[in-house]
Amino acid sequence: MKKYLKLLRVEQWVKNLFVFVPLFFSGNIKNIDLLSKSIFAFVVFSLAAGVVYILNDYNDIEADQKHPEKRKRPLASGAISKKSAIGILVGLIVTDILLVFFAYNFYHIQVWKFAIIVASYFVMNLAYTFKLKHVPIIDIFIIAIGFVLRVQAGGYITGIFISQWATLLTFVLALVLAIGKRRGELINAQVSGKTRKALDGYNVQFADITLSISVTLAIVCYLMFTLSPEIQVKLHSGVFYTVIFVVFAFLRYLQQTLVYNRTESPTKIVYRDRYIQVTLILWVAAFLILIYFKK
Repeated sequence: MKKYLKLLRVEQWVKNLFVFVPLFFSGNIKNIDLLSKSIFAFVVFSLAAGVVYILNDYNDIEADQKHPEKRKRPLASGAISKKSAIGILVGLIVTDILLVFFAYNFYHIQVWKFAIIVASYFVMNLAYTFKLKHVPIIDIFIIAIGFVLRVQAGGYITGIFISQWATLLTFVLALVLAIGKRRGELINAQVSGKTRKALDGYNVQFADITLSISVTLAIVCYLMFTLSPEIQVKLHSGVFYTVIFVVFAFLRYLQQTLVYNRTESPTKIVYRDRYIQVTLILWVAAFLILIYFKK
């Protein structure tokens, strides 16, 4: 069972939690109907992501076999056959389609906008898998747009409005994650050689500059998000002070990346760094108080 979970990269499904962002910030997390719709969106996106990961690994078997870490992946190592992988892939696609039809009949809402978002995510990642992941800059933009689509999907399925600042914040935050990952790959490439064609369009200096720019944009977008009239009215003027947690988390991440030269992906840094984890917990707690206990 473990090898199949690894094939679907279940640990990466944490990215799909972004579909809950509209629900959380709207203060409707206790609304069972909207919560069930968000969970549905999470499941559909996770299965779609599983299809993309299988296609990516299937397409990169030969390249992964030469990579010190990726050669351990189920398809590259031979733990799962190509035939089995294709069978799982088809099963996931059929399941996703059936789930969309189920939602249309069960929730009694038009889910076509949500379905278009999921389809767009899938098609975009198909293009990424077979071509665009080798094109510098476009590759990281596709990753960032994928996060925006997750948030938009959560908004469409629940009918919750998503502000422009929230959308832009999601985009630049995802850029930070994507650039940070590329930077780690560049550092590792100095030892083991380049394993991704797109790295030809990057170097460490460029990654450092773009990472700093993206972090700055993310902080500015978050600041404008907290100062936007709808957020000030919906929550409390004190939401502005949560920027302290955001700035600290970003500075800590930059310290880990630029000072201590951590080469693992940003998500792994978050999983391992206690300072960032505590900061995120405090940030979530602050919003829980502002949204759900403001009286």
